[in-house]
Amino acid sequence: MSQEANPAPRSLAEALRARDDASLAALLRSRPDLITPVPTDLTQLATRAGTRASVLRALERLDRFALQTAEALAVAPDPASGTALLGLMAGDAGDETVAAALPRALATLREQALVWGDDKRLRLVRTARELLAPSPGHPSPTGLGPTVHEATSGMSPGRIQEIVTTAGLASTHDSVSAVTALTALFTHRKKMAKLLSGAPEGSLEVLSRLVWGPPYGQVTPEPAAHLRWLLDRGLLLPTAPGTVVLPREVALHLRAGRAHREPEPLPPAVEPAATHRPQGVDAAAAGQAHTALATVEELLKDWDEGGPAVLRAGGLSVRDLKRTAVALDAPEPVAAFWVELAYAAGLLASDGEADERYAATPFYDEWRERPPAERWALLAGAWLTATRAPGLVGGRDAKDRTLSALGPGLDRSAAPEVRHRVLTLLAGLPAGAAPAPESILTRLHWERPLRGTAGTPRPGRDTPAEDLRTRLARWTLTEAELLGVTGRGALSTQGRALLGVPGPGASGRPGPGEGGELTGAAGVADSTGVVGGAGVVGGAGVVGGAGVVGGAGVVGAGGLPGASGLPGAGGLRGAGGPAGGGEPGGPGDKLPVHHHRAPAPAPATAPSAPAPLVPLSPAEQAVATATAARLLAPLLPEPLDHVLLQADLTAVAPGPLERPLAEMLGVLADVESKGGATVYRFTPGSVRRALDAGRTAADLHDFLARHSRTPIPQPLAYLIDDVARKHGHLRIGAASAYVRCDDDALLTEILADKRAIALRLRRLAPTVLAAQSDPAALLEGLRAMGFAPAAESAEGDVLITRAHAHRTPPRTAPEPVPDGPPPPDRALLSAAIRAIRAGDLAATAPRKPTGTDPAAGELPRTSAAETLATVQAAVLTGDSLWIGYVNAEGAASQRVIAPIRVEGGFVTAYDHTADEVRTYPLHRITGVAELAEE
Repeated sequence: MSQEANPAPRSLAEALRARDDASLAALLRSRPDLITPVPTDLTQLATRAGTRASVLRALERLDRFALQTAEALAVAPDPASGTALLGLMAGDAGDETVAAALPRALATLREQALVWGDDKRLRLVRTARELLAPSPGHPSPTGLGPTVHEATSGMSPGRIQEIVTTAGLASTHDSVSAVTALTALFTHRKKMAKLLSGAPEGSLEVLSRLVWGPPYGQVTPEPAAHLRWLLDRGLLLPTAPGTVVLPREVALHLRAGRAHREPEPLPPAVEPAATHRPQGVDAAAAGQAHTALATVEELLKDWDEGGPAVLRAGGLSVRDLKRTAVALDAPEPVAAFWVELAYAAGLLASDGEADERYAATPFYDEWRERPPAERWALLAGAWLTATRAPGLVGGRDAKDRTLSALGPGLDRSAAPEVRHRVLTLLAGLPAGAAPAPESILTRLHWERPLRGTAGTPRPGRDTPAEDLRTRLARWTLTEAELLGVTGRGALSTQGRALLGVPGPGASGRPGPGEGGELTGAAGVADSTGVVGGAGVVGGAGVVGGAGVVGGAGVVGAGGLPGASGLPGAGGLRGAGGPAGGGEPGGPGDKLPVHHHRAPAPAPATAPSAPAPLVPLSPAEQAVATATAARLLAPLLPEPLDHVLLQADLTAVAPGPLERPLAEMLGVLADVESKGGATVYRFTPGSVRRALDAGRTAADLHDFLARHSRTPIPQPLAYLIDDVARKHGHLRIGAASAYVRCDDDALLTEILADKRAIALRLRRLAPTVLAAQSDPAALLEGLRAMGFAPAAESAEGDVLITRAHAHRTPPRTAPEPVPDGPPPPDRALLSAAIRAIRAGDLAATAPRKPTGTDPAAGELPRTSAAETLATVQAAVLTGDSLWIGYVNAEGAASQRVIAPIRVEGGFVTAYDHTADEVRTYPLHRITGVAELAEE
């Protein structure tokens, strides 16, 4: 009775029709390409689920064991029983771990509509079987060859009878029965063991070489005796002249029934390689976050008056990238990362002018005014979702063109997914735990084996290149450490918050003022002005001179982290959460055809798979970003309003400075070294720069006195006064250019100097010299000679030279390139399932036979008079009708309606497919048909 009530599905469409809404939602969520656009009914959904492109995408998202299960089904009979599949996966001896994990793998394949049918008749989708089954041009990942039936399809009947007879079987009357008998022999363990017991040693050695694949081999026209023994008994079968193959049944016997040499039912564990105190991890990450902010500001400050030119093909030239790397005191790969990060955050863009250059955007000025923690959160959020891969800079594209920073060709749609997954794995470790990078890569390869296949060897190298997914994972580890998402290789507390992952042990990290772990906001300076820097924690998280974090997370010269330099978690949430994989509600639940019993849960002994995590929605990400900024803020040093002046013409900033102080000090002095404490050096050129900006000597003395915790050293005071005394003594204007000075002896000295020959000066008056060069060149030439000239306007006033910030027109951050259609949200899932159910109800509703029944999928066709008469009759009888309808956009659909009234060329009816009352114009109804009585 139960079998009659619930017959086995005969097609994938029937299997989908038997699913409940939660199961359909899981399918559409895991394969979002099936919902773009929304199918009209379940038959169309099944057809779309079997297309090659969709199946390939679904196979790429399977983990190692689920893929191995699909590969085993591809070499099993179609359909296969659950017992046969278990035998292929666990072998004759059995494997409890494999047996326990198999239900989960089957559930995954069923959920993604790659397998359908009950456990007695499991069927792999035909396209998946074609992709995974062995063939001469496409070997199976299992290493198995064709079956006896497939290998003997072109063999002569006489030769088949010879093989059967030599194998010790009775001859038959036809080839079909002979092949069947030979297959039965090869699948019988005891008979095969007896047959192989008499095999020569050389024959067994040949079988051992072919058993795990590839199953094909080459033979000469006159094979050796041990090969002839195998060929005569069908243990090797010819497929082409000189080529033989090991039949699948023989290989399975030699493998003890296993389709794979090493089934991998459980994911490799990500074990901690080092464990640090969570407080040290947070402090190290905060130090790196502070360095990241300073580096991005320094980059855009360097490009403030207009950055490098844009290449004709787009991007930054190799020379400009090298200059940027020197300016940032970083390797070129790291400099490329900072440039791309600023671009992804919308802080940097091309100005679009005729001589196109890169410059900061107007948003950069707004970003600079935000608190440091918010600025970091914006950078980290942009990095998480960006599809551009800075690690590709310097490589080659498919046309062998160099990939440049900020140029085209750097988008990789898999980058956000890899970043999220790498960081999620780190989030699953205890606080302060830092795993080895190789354990992360091994786990990622298990989770996406088809996306992690080995690359081809690079030119001039013997080892194959790493696949893109592995390289993206390595870059994620490096970039997360540089950005401060991780510290000392472990995920920080603020990193977990940024990605929506609850921190393990919320009380594990003391708040501000607790535990005594953190030093003062800017560190403590000794008598020499040397400080520990921002965020020092017991010496373990010391920020080095160039922003290098000490300990296990040292960033080396190549931009790669140390042995435990790993990043943090991903911006993820559980799929079963509020916006995750719960059963969609809404009107679709009212349809009477899809309330079915949910599948039975897996046995309690089955190992549980990792909880699925999906990226946060924009609203959830905004909340997570604000939380991360709030957690990071107490760990970042407060800006200081003072420096320490020293007698060697240097000033030490024992931490980050307030913006006005930092900007003025950047004009008055040159940065000599960076790190937890920044050292500035005063030179005649830097002081003259401040005077050119309109400051006087008195202004400079007053500025230093107000912002120095130590008295102004005498050498510095003398330097300022000496440069100010000479500054502006010479005046340069535009004639082409002239030099004016009240001291004619000084002009005579300039004319007599051999270094002035290139300026081509001549005296016009005792106090005026004329030059044939422009004023800017004249200024630089005289300054190079040791003079301190000042430019003047046409009115004779000194020109004040200040840097004019160059900004692009308003620009938006680059949009990430999606990896296929985005996962549907809850509202879209509910609406799509409702539409699919409605279309399927209309398509499968039983109808009364007529003389002109439409073909499957076609709309009913009746004349206008027949349509009106049928609808009017249905109003009187209360019957339901099946109609074809074309809306104003020309989209055709099938509907089941119960007419209520007909008037004015419109029919008002209860639409069973939409589950509401609607009004339809009669001229848009293509035809009607009465439903059969149930």
